[in-house]
Amino acid sequence: MRPQLLNRISSLKQIADPPQYDIVVIGGGATGLGIAVDGASRGLKTVLLEQNDFAKGTSSRSTKLVHGGVRYLAMGDFKLVREALRERGILFANAPHIAHIQPFVIPCYSLFSKWKYLIGLKLYDWLAGRYSIGKSTLVTKGEIQQSFPFLKSKNLTGGIRYFDGQFDDARLAIHLAQTATAHGATILNYSRVTSLLKSDNGTVNGVRFADLNTGTDHELKARTVINATGVFVDDVLMMDAGNHKPIVKPSQGTHIVLNQSLLGGNEALMIPKTSDGRVLFGVPWHGHLLLGTTDVPVERHSLDPKPSDMEIDFILGTAAKYLTKAPGKADVLSVFAGLRPLAAPQHDDGATKEISRDHKLMTSSSGLITITGGKWTTYRKMAEDTVNKAIEIGKLARQPCRTKSVKIHGYTEEKYPGHWEVYGSDAPRIQQLAETHPAWKEKLHRNFEHIAAEVVWATRYEMALTVEDVLARRLRILFLDTRASLEMAPKVAKIMAVELEKDERWIADQLALYTEIAAMYQIEN
Repeated sequence: MRPQLLNRISSLKQIADPPQYDIVVIGGGATGLGIAVDGASRGLKTVLLEQNDFAKGTSSRSTKLVHGGVRYLAMGDFKLVREALRERGILFANAPHIAHIQPFVIPCYSLFSKWKYLIGLKLYDWLAGRYSIGKSTLVTKGEIQQSFPFLKSKNLTGGIRYFDGQFDDARLAIHLAQTATAHGATILNYSRVTSLLKSDNGTVNGVRFADLNTGTDHELKARTVINATGVFVDDVLMMDAGNHKPIVKPSQGTHIVLNQSLLGGNEALMIPKTSDGRVLFGVPWHGHLLLGTTDVPVERHSLDPKPSDMEIDFILGTAAKYLTKAPGKADVLSVFAGLRPLAAPQHDDGATKEISRDHKLMTSSSGLITITGGKWTTYRKMAEDTVNKAIEIGKLARQPCRTKSVKIHGYTEEKYPGHWEVYGSDAPRIQQLAETHPAWKEKLHRNFEHIAAEVVWATRYEMALTVEDVLARRLRILFLDTRASLEMAPKVAKIMAVELEKDERWIADQLALYTEIAAMYQIEN
């Protein structure tokens, strides 16, 4: 079977003499890609434009959880939790190669907390209904100590084991782009929308964008334009109306990555309430340990937000309260931050943890559709709601949503070992590709199993254009071990240069740029 291409040359040919599109999606994160899959699978002529790489921002910087949101129960937001749990089940069914069940343990240091959390998690199980993935149960102090040998045992009374989901966010984004393409959508990264086109009566009827890779400008006509740019939605709304009032209040979440041995086995740890009211997760991920997240309001949005020393110290300090072998800055392999596009509240008290994570869908007087808020788990439902609105606004052909049963690219029930799992059905194809060239079977780094053929694959079939695209969002090494990624970078650049027909100057420029980016994922000891 021929692999589904994500190819910029093919996409650019499609828009060279374009028809009027039904939908133009601005933004290639979770929400935008979900909309592209939904629209294209309904037979609507759909194009997606992303100003950088797919999932460059928030959508590659999550806590890697597919979950209903246990803490939203305490806030009484049962609708949000029930919807997210249903979506969790749908994602498990449609992308078992990327999303899987993950057991969690909540350690309890009083009898009251143990029974309180058990009751809450039984409600969590009940809300999942037919999408339930496991029953929450009490666990003894001894069982917890066996699972987490470095957890402090003083006053430990036992805990609760419950089940949620885990996934690889950026890999899912790439596979959604491939899924959309398979259904006929046109997908382009490094394509920045510079202005909105409008008819004589002021209705938005297209976009003008710059192809940052070729330096060319293009115009696309469309019956509807959807603003799905996350923390950047206000920038697009400003293109529409200069007097626009911001609707997003960004919140920054930081994660640190450590050696998995610092926590123990393969179960995840959940600390239900930290000093700032957030939960803290310790989650095994790709053979490493992910700790996070913080919740800090920020005034400015950025594609590359930098964690503050305060956020790093908070995570390490919280971990030290629970672990006998407390991690220090020298143990941190990578640190990254992401901005959450929270819908701005009517009354701003500065606290982001109380702002609803539910999504917000609105239509401007010009007909521009904007979707913001939400989270990865509910991306599909957000997309369904948005395309329904586009059909209404653009008077498009009414077709029912199909994404509850659309299998995501790479779908397979077979579990491939190690890092190959997230490729799904592409895994054997990449391995076959490696057999065509002896050098492509070589490992990129002594500490990782990734091979050169994966770089070739990412460049040919996953629209990777830069070293960062490969190491950050195709292979995830930047997020796992920054130093190792820097050691890989020269090999990756050379392989990509051959595939993209670039010269030594390009290689040097890419390595300089990647070194600058990687510095943001490192901390000083």
